[in-house]
Amino acid sequence: MLQGKHIIVGVTGSIAAYKAAILVRELVKAGAEVRVAMTDSACEFITPMTLGTLSQNAVIKDMFPPESGAGTWHIDTGLWADAMIVAPASANTIAKLAYGFADNALCSLALALRCPLLVAPVMDTDMLVHPATQRNIDVLRERGVKIIDPEEGELASGLTGPGRLPEIPVIMEVIRSSIPREVKDLSGKNVLVTAGPTHEKLDPVRYIGNFSSGKMGFAIAEAAAARGANVTLIAGPVHLDTPIGVKRIDIESAEQMFECVRTEMKTQDVIVMSAAVADFRPAKELPGKLKKGSIREDEYKLELVKNPDILEYLGKNKGERTLVGFALETDDPVDNAAEKIVKKNTDMIVLNNPLQDGAGFAVDTNIVTFLYPDGRKQELDKMRKRELAEKILDAAQEIASSR
Repeated sequence: MLQGKHIIVGVTGSIAAYKAAILVRELVKAGAEVRVAMTDSACEFITPMTLGTLSQNAVIKDMFPPESGAGTWHIDTGLWADAMIVAPASANTIAKLAYGFADNALCSLALALRCPLLVAPVMDTDMLVHPATQRNIDVLRERGVKIIDPEEGELASGLTGPGRLPEIPVIMEVIRSSIPREVKDLSGKNVLVTAGPTHEKLDPVRYIGNFSSGKMGFAIAEAAAARGANVTLIAGPVHLDTPIGVKRIDIESAEQMFECVRTEMKTQDVIVMSAAVADFRPAKELPGKLKKGSIREDEYKLELVKNPDILEYLGKNKGERTLVGFALETDDPVDNAAEKIVKKNTDMIVLNNPLQDGAGFAVDTNIVTFLYPDGRKQELDKMRKRELAEKILDAAQEIASSR
């Protein structure tokens, strides 16, 4: 997907600047043409010679480069690029990007872009969590900049916490997914995706829920939008950025999701039910906090009632729509998922087992099996959820075209 793509790599003053060399090398190996822009502080950590050699292009670091011959180099380079990533991005550069400063080559380039801008904040935890830095990151997010959240671990200061640059394969996958696909095979199609958990309230401070992060559903929504679809994403309580070009509707409970799905399904061509919807909810939501002192016995019996079965409803009312369901199974997974296809009248089930390493909730990868009503089964290797999202949409397209 990166073959022939034009990528700008911005490097700022950070101890993690040395990792930019690995990123540049991997981008070039993937077939991209890379140009590097560096701040003066970045040059204190890694030399322009290193990044110029790896990128096979002269490094951009001067506001008025003598070799450019014109004052419009930043405009020309901005038009040339398919994506720009700033990695690592220091607190100083993030502040400049947030407020439109153009006092160096990197920031000038960022203002001249017509392509996606990705920013990977890297700094000590105290600087990262400072309200000023968090506000600047929020400003960039609100503007549509893709923030690659830092990882947690040991930092250069010797402290441990969030602030590390993510691993290069993670960054590479984000870059790939951020570049719009040239083939818009879902153009004109309406795609509905559900994602994340539901929270079923017991009282004002407690709920029944699950560990779903919403990452799979958000990846599907992002992929569908990149392929030209009109995407509606119904999301449970998650902490994820809305993919570019996606209409997002936030809900909390299974009943809320059910009502929302019933309303939105009418105009859809494809529906992907990847949300982990709670099967049960408390029979009664308590008006105040349930206190231990109010329970006379050692046990508290919680009465539960069934939630509406959203996938079953969709199966009964799908018409000509393509319906993709998910099954999370630990015991007899294939048999249970195959039974679900029949009972819920889906066109396909994506089966995964949370007990497998690298699969299930709150991780960036998944291991799944596609099951079909005719008994076909396709086992997939472990892959990143964004890559899997493309596979799911490919399968949905094949189902629709075979009708």
